[in-house]
Amino acid sequence: MKPIVAIVGRPNVGKSTLFNKILGRKKAIVADEPGVTRDLNYASVEELGRSFTLIDTGGFEVETEDTILKQVRDQARLAIEDADVIVFLMDGRVGPTPQDTELTQMLRKSGKPVIYAANKIDSPKLEMISAEFYSLGIKEVVPVSAEHGIGLNELVDSILEKLPPGREEEADGERTRIAIVGRPNVGKSSLLNRLIGKERAIVSDIAGTTRDAIDTPYDLDSRKYLFIDTAGIRKKNKVSLTVENYSVLEAIRSIDRADVALLVIDGERGVSGQDEKIAGLIDDRKKCALIIVNKWDLVEKDTHTVEYAKDTIRKSLPFLTWAPILFTSALTGQRVTKVLETIDEVVERSKTRMTTSTLNGVFERITTAHRPGAYRGKEVKFYYITQAGVAPPSFVIFTNIPEGVSEQYKRYIMNGLRESLSLENVPLKIFFRSRH
Repeated sequence: MKPIVAIVGRPNVGKSTLFNKILGRKKAIVADEPGVTRDLNYASVEELGRSFTLIDTGGFEVETEDTILKQVRDQARLAIEDADVIVFLMDGRVGPTPQDTELTQMLRKSGKPVIYAANKIDSPKLEMISAEFYSLGIKEVVPVSAEHGIGLNELVDSILEKLPPGREEEADGERTRIAIVGRPNVGKSSLLNRLIGKERAIVSDIAGTTRDAIDTPYDLDSRKYLFIDTAGIRKKNKVSLTVENYSVLEAIRSIDRADVALLVIDGERGVSGQDEKIAGLIDDRKKCALIIVNKWDLVEKDTHTVEYAKDTIRKSLPFLTWAPILFTSALTGQRVTKVLETIDEVVERSKTRMTTSTLNGVFERITTAHRPGAYRGKEVKFYYITQAGVAPPSFVIFTNIPEGVSEQYKRYIMNGLRESLSLENVPLKIFFRSRH
């Protein structure tokens, strides 16, 4: 379970610059595409044997007519709720503002570990000015210049000092870990109750009810499951009522722990921006997934409704085109039994291991049918493919020019492997390496 480190602060203090600089400092990015196409700044970071998820809360700004200050407050509350360490970034050239004072008081009351940093400090003179932040009643201010990379080592050292001890998941290979994720009030708790056949979670029409997080083991015949509690439906005095993006932050932690993610979508309202972001999270982590279209009993239907809905969802969630889609009603129980059956199928399929000879035969047919384009005047050649792992199936392709394989051709290979190896409903990892 990776700790979450959130960067908070007023607009234009340099949160995103700091975020990018920390990631690029030592090329310490674990995720291949940290939120690049996800409209959300988050990435996994590894430093000195410790790993954490870094989040720029600027990516959580909501569209609202309310004041910017309200948005900043909401972001700070969001970080207080679920981050393990908070980096409060202030503008060293402007000095402390009333908003900084208010946020400092809020953070102090939270009891969470907070690192106070003054940004844009790139000269000794400005370092003297940064001392003004001690008037906020804080013990230490870390002067940094995110733009020029000054003070980042000290800042990261402070983060590592304040990270909680690493928590290992209990070894329980028998149970399939399932995270039920999605934006508030789409029926996640109702679905859990229906799946396990008891009122495990409190259900309410108010988005943001329910309990503290407790995982739920469930056995059905010889099959064993563990439903990871996303704390997805929070107490109604929590920030999730005002910042719907909270569902993304909580999903990061839940998806990390899961074998399978159930992305629950409201059948009446369709795919939202939040659903797209969570789909991106699932794809980044290469987890097995099902798309659950809930409240399907409330949708007016004809003979084409299901196919049209599937087509719309595929286009709206391009990261999860491979995930099975189920249309359910947690209220009536419609097709809910199909959920666990499908989970078993995709988990079993994700453990598929192919022989090297079979794999290379398939790979040769795929690349012979459609050759890659040249790269800077050179022919791109493929030598062989090998399977590096399962759950998800992971493949390494050896080539003379790894950087010469276009994204379009990578998708072509992935789609070909899916179809030829009957891996249509599971995520795949494909790496391109040069042959030494």
